[in-house]
Amino acid sequence: MTSSPLPDPSTAFGERVRRRLTDDTTIWLTTVGRDGTPQPNPVGFLWDGADSVLIYSQSNARRLANIRRRPLVSLNFDSNGGNDIVVLTGTAEILDDHPPVTDNPAWLEKYGEAINTRFGSAAEFANRFSVPVRIHVTHTRGL
Repeated sequence: MTSSPLPDPSTAFGERVRRRLTDDTTIWLTTVGRDGTPQPNPVGFLWDGADSVLIYSQSNARRLANIRRRPLVSLNFDSNGGNDIVVLTGTAEILDDHPPVTDNPAWLEKYGEAINTRFGSAAEFANRFSVPVRIHVTHTRGL
């Protein structure tokens, strides 16, 4: 049996991490550029309820080249003034066989209204953000 990289859900921190993974709509994905500079970008995400997070990326985003070169990444939430810090680290994997947004009911449930407002339709969002990336969480820290 392996232990979860997320904190114990019976603790206040563990409960808060899971609530933010479920309820928040933006997380900061940080990759590392060719020159070693951290490259943080806000992204939409979907937690699988266990130990991974799914994002969809534009095919021309530099983050994809960064992930191919160095798959170790971090994810963090806005800290609400320093009082709610959650940082996840993990390994990113570009998925070749994952369904697009239009065939992902959980993604559409979480983001459907926002997608329609900002992009006009799920099909247009899927056209622009066509590359699924899974981050396998390996560690969590925060306070």
